[in-house]
Amino acid sequence: MSDTDTQVPLPDLNAPGSAPADADIAYHEDEQAARIAADLEAVFDVPVQVSAVLGRSKMDVGELLKLGPGTVLELDRRVGEAIDIYVNNRLVARGEVVLVEDKLGVTMTEIIKAERS
Repeated sequence: MSDTDTQVPLPDLNAPGSAPADADIAYHEDEQAARIAADLEAVFDVPVQVSAVLGRSKMDVGELLKLGPGTVLELDRRVGEAIDIYVNNRLVARGEVVLVEDKLGVTMTEIIKAERS
C-alpha cells in the first residue's frame, strides 16, 4: 500500500461559490432553531407558575402566629447563595437576585436538567 492510496481528495475551498464550512454550520443551526421555535409556537400561550425560592424555614403554627411586621425570619440559605427557580413546582434552574430599576429580579446562572421518569 502506498502513501497515495490512503489520501482522500479534499474539496477546493477557494473555488467560486464555495461557502466556508463554519458559515454552513451556522446557517443550519439557525434554520434548526427556527424550526424548533415554530414547533413550540402552539404552547407559547400556556400559563405556568414560576417561583424563585430565597430559602425555607420550619416552625410551629404557634410561632407562625406570633410573626408580625419587622420580624426577622431565619432561612436555610446564606447571603449570596444561589436561589432555586421552580416552574410548576419543578426545579428548573438556580440563580441570583438582581435589582432591575427599582424592582427585584432573578438572573438564571444554572439550568437544571430534569431526569425523565
